[in-house]
Amino acid sequence: MKKKIRNVLLVCLLAFPLFASGSEVESGTGYDMTHLMTILVLQLAVIVIMARFLGFIFNRFLKMPQVLGWLSAGIFFGPHALGSIILPLIDGPIFPLPVGSTLPVSPELYAFGVVASIILLFFAGLETDLPTFIKFSGVGSAVGLGGVVLSFIMGDMTAVLFFPGIDSFMDTQALFLGTLSTATSVGITAKILSEKRKMSSPEGVTILAGAVLDDVLGIIILAVVVGISKVRMSGGSVEWGHIGIIAAKALGFWVTSTILGILLAPKLTKSLKWFQSMEVIAGIALGLALLFAGLSEMAGLAMIIGAYVLGLSLSQTDMAQDLMRNLQGAYRFLVPIFFGIMGMMVDFSVMKGHILIFGLIYSGTAMLSKIIGCGLPAFMTKFNLHGSLRIGSGMLPRGEVTLIVAGIGLTSGAIGTDIFSVAIITMFVASIAAPPILVKVFDGGSGLRSDIDVKKKYPEFTPIKLEFPSKRMADFIREEIVAAFKNEEFFTHRVDFTRHIYHVRKDQILITLFQEGNKIELNTSSRDEPFVRLLVSESLLVLKDLLSGSGSMQSPDSMGADLLGGLFEDES
Repeated sequence: MKKKIRNVLLVCLLAFPLFASGSEVESGTGYDMTHLMTILVLQLAVIVIMARFLGFIFNRFLKMPQVLGWLSAGIFFGPHALGSIILPLIDGPIFPLPVGSTLPVSPELYAFGVVASIILLFFAGLETDLPTFIKFSGVGSAVGLGGVVLSFIMGDMTAVLFFPGIDSFMDTQALFLGTLSTATSVGITAKILSEKRKMSSPEGVTILAGAVLDDVLGIIILAVVVGISKVRMSGGSVEWGHIGIIAAKALGFWVTSTILGILLAPKLTKSLKWFQSMEVIAGIALGLALLFAGLSEMAGLAMIIGAYVLGLSLSQTDMAQDLMRNLQGAYRFLVPIFFGIMGMMVDFSVMKGHILIFGLIYSGTAMLSKIIGCGLPAFMTKFNLHGSLRIGSGMLPRGEVTLIVAGIGLTSGAIGTDIFSVAIITMFVASIAAPPILVKVFDGGSGLRSDIDVKKKYPEFTPIKLEFPSKRMADFIREEIVAAFKNEEFFTHRVDFTRHIYHVRKDQILITLFQEGNKIELNTSSRDEPFVRLLVSESLLVLKDLLSGSGSMQSPDSMGADLLGGLFEDES
C-alpha cells in the first residue's frame, strides 16, 4: 500500500511540470494572471503578518502608537529595503519595483490601499461628533481655522525657504507641503483624553470640535491643490479665477453633499432597518461609502472626500456605532495594509542629507504652527495660557490623513519620493513627540479663566452615579441596564473592550455608561435624564426581586448536599 502511494506521488510530481507548461502554452494570459495573484497573496501575507507583529512591539514594549509599527513594516520590508531581495521560491523579489510607474508597488497592491483609505475616512466620518462641533462651533471654528491657515502658510513658506528647487509659493510641491502641514490626527489625542478622563472637559471638546473643521478645511485644500496640479501637469496655466472655481467646486460639493447626507440619513437608516440584520445594513453602508467615493472622484475631487461625507452623514444616526462595530473586521484587516503600503513608498536612498535636515525643520515648523495657530484663538476666547497650550498640543499628532494626502500627491505625480519621505519623517516626529507633551500639559488645574461661568458656558451631561457593595453586583446591574436599553430599541456600543464603557443611542438620545469596580455612572442630557432614571430604577427592581426571592430559596449547602447525594446514588 505504501509503495502504491509512493508511486502515485512520484507520477504526480513528474507530471506537474508538464501540466504547468501546457497551461502556459495554451493560455499565457491565464498563467500570468495566476502568477500575479500568487505574488499578490504572498505580498499581503507579508504585510499583514509583519504589520501586526511590529504594531504589537511598538504598542506593548515601546509604548508608541501601533500605527508606527504598521508603517515601519512597510518601510523595512518594502521594495526599497528587504523586499528587494531575490527569493529562490518565486525567482525574484517579493516586492519588485514596477517598470515605468511612479508607484513603487504594483497597481493590484495599491488598489488594496485605496479601498483601505476609503474605509479609514468612512470611519473617521462616523466617529465625528457633529453636535459637539455645533455646540462649540465658535471657539472650535476659531481653533480649527487658525490652525489650518497658519500651518498652511508656514508649511508653504518652509518649502520655499529651505527646499532646493522650490522658489515660488504657488509651486505644486510647496502647495502640497502646505497641505501636509494642515493635516491633524486626533486619534492619539482622543486616547490620552479618554485615559485622563478629560474627554468632556472644555479643552477636550474644543479640540474635537476644532479637529472636525480642521479635517473639513484640509480636505477642501487638498481638492484645490490636486486640481491645480492636474491643470499644470496637462500643460495649462493656473489663474486665480480658476483656483477660485476649484475651491468653490470643492466647497460646493462638500456643503451640498453634507447637508443632503445629514437630511436624508434618517430616512436612509429607517429604510435600512427593514432588513433587521446589522450585517446586511453594514454591508450596504460600506457599499454606499465606495459609491460616494467613486462619485467624488468623478466630480474631480479625492475619493476620501465622498467616503468622509457619507460617514459624517451617518454619524448622527442611532446605528453609527453598530456600523463601526460590524465593519471592524474589514477595518482591522485593511487599515494596517494601507499603512504598510504607505511605508513601502519611502525610499531610503533619498532620506539623507538635505532631505533629512529639511524633514526635521519642516516637522518642527508644522508642530509649532499648530500650537500657535490653535492656541492663540483659544487664548483670545477666554481660555488661559495653560488651556490654550493644551488645545494647541492636542492638535499636534499626525497620522492617516498625512499619509493619504502624501499618497495622493505621489500617485498624481505632483510630488516625488523625496517630499513623500518628508511626510513620513513629520508623522514619525509628531507621533513620537505628541503623547508625552499631551500627558504633561493636561496635568494641573482648569484651563479656563476665572471670570468664566464654566457650567453656563460649557454645560456637561448630567451624571447619574450608583455604588454597590461588590463588583459582581455592579456587573449584574450593568448587564441589566444594557439589556433594558436594547429592549427599548437603543443601539448599544462598547467603546473599549478592556473597560466597561458604552455609548447608547436612539435617534437624538445619547447616553454614556461607565463602570469602574463597584461603581456605575451614566451621563445624559437633562432633557433625557428622567427617562434614564426610570429605566435604571426598573433594573434595580429586578435586583430587588432577585434578592427577595433568594430568601425563600433552599440554602446552597443543602442544594450541594442533594447534588452530591444524587451523584453517589447513581454510582451505586
